[in-house]
Amino acid sequence: MQQTTQPSERRKRRIVWFIRTYILGNKEAAIGFFLVLAFYLISIAVTATKGRLLPYDPIQQGVGSPFAPPNAHTWFGTDQLGRDLFSRILAATPNDALISTFVILVAGIFGGFLGALSGYKGGLIDEALMRVTDIFFAFPSLVLAMVIAVVLGPGLTNMMYALAIVWWPTYARLSRGEALKVSQYNYVESARISGTPTRTILLKHVLPNVIGSLLVYATLDIGTVVLTYSGLSYLGLAIQPPQPDWGSMVAIYQEYLIYAPWMPLFPGLVITLVVVSFSLFGDGLRAAQRRHGG
Repeated sequence: MQQTTQPSERRKRRIVWFIRTYILGNKEAAIGFFLVLAFYLISIAVTATKGRLLPYDPIQQGVGSPFAPPNAHTWFGTDQLGRDLFSRILAATPNDALISTFVILVAGIFGGFLGALSGYKGGLIDEALMRVTDIFFAFPSLVLAMVIAVVLGPGLTNMMYALAIVWWPTYARLSRGEALKVSQYNYVESARISGTPTRTILLKHVLPNVIGSLLVYATLDIGTVVLTYSGLSYLGLAIQPPQPDWGSMVAIYQEYLIYAPWMPLFPGLVITLVVVSFSLFGDGLRAAQRRHGG
């Protein structure tokens, strides 16, 4: 029993140390962490309950008078059709949580592995990967994602694919740079000379040293994905009305900015808050990583 519990206890101590050092030990990271946690908890709750926790049906018209300002009945007011803005904003939260998490996971895993392989192996593999990433970097990611989204058609699933396609090269470049440094370590050289298979070296020596930098960057990058997705949604390339989505809500409601400024204001503020939350969390983690030599 003692042998089985000791590794578990060590993992628990490492987790506690990480939380205290990297999250609670930095004010920015702590604030960002709790805001990010709230973002994901709201998304999970709305999805798990299929919207039953929302005050009103997000597409139900006539909840209140059209253009009603924020009040005790409708906290964020109503839109031109009398729909509750607070319910619509909450209902759209899982969209951004799902697409940002999916894009970062796909880009991080796919790009991270390719970059690690390229940096470790070098030669023709490295040259080929660098030329492919150069092609992607030659175009602004937003424009390229827009073109792919137009080809695939509007919708959340197609938008996930479009962003994942344009997002992985950055992680490949970052992982390659870290792998180039790790491949010069003595124990990696020893493993290579001893005939250890490339897959084993990558999994046991290279990737564990690369993943820390990738995770910190990914935390910062999730906010960028949310902002990019909101921009594409603003252009009408994501979820279509009457289903709510933050970017499309800003696009539709901006027509009423003079008469009902709260309509585009609240979805815009939520987008800003989410992006700032991930930035705070990522900046705090990066500062802690540098401070502790990570």
